[in-house]
Amino acid sequence: MKGFKEFLLRGNVIDLAVAVVIGAAFTAIVTAIVTSLINPLIGAVFNASSLDKALVWEIPTVSGGSAKILFGAIIGAALNFVIVAAVVYFALVVPVNHLKKVAFERVKNDEEQTPQDVPPTDVEVLLEIRDLLRSQNGVPTHAGSGAHVAPSNAPEGPGIGGSTKL
Repeated sequence: MKGFKEFLLRGNVIDLAVAVVIGAAFTAIVTAIVTSLINPLIGAVFNASSLDKALVWEIPTVSGGSAKILFGAIIGAALNFVIVAAVVYFALVVPVNHLKKVAFERVKNDEEQTPQDVPPTDVEVLLEIRDLLRSQNGVPTHAGSGAHVAPSNAPEGPGIGGSTKL
């Protein structure tokens, strides 16, 4: 039961549920526009009461009757699809693409400007710590060529005298 509750409370599931409800309501609006406005207009062109009754083609059947192919209904469904696709494109895709473009240009402009307050890198901080420790021990910061060089007052270890320090 706990897993089911976590599944339901995920953001993606809730967003999907909202999208389905809004999509159903939107489809009802588009269907009403097509059936109440566009179908009668196109039906008037073809002398039919609606697009579903326009462009009916009767074909004979094997049993001697006839079957009806409703090209008007197919055209109505295609118009319904085109209207939904156009509204989705112009109401969702175009604004989102515009916002992405604006955000990309903003990021690009920010990258082109010279940063003023850039925090130091880890290596720079470690080098500063090393230099501060050397100055506290009385060793000049320019002595040696790297971090592997021991201070000059370090005790000598085994090996050739003066070459290895601990």
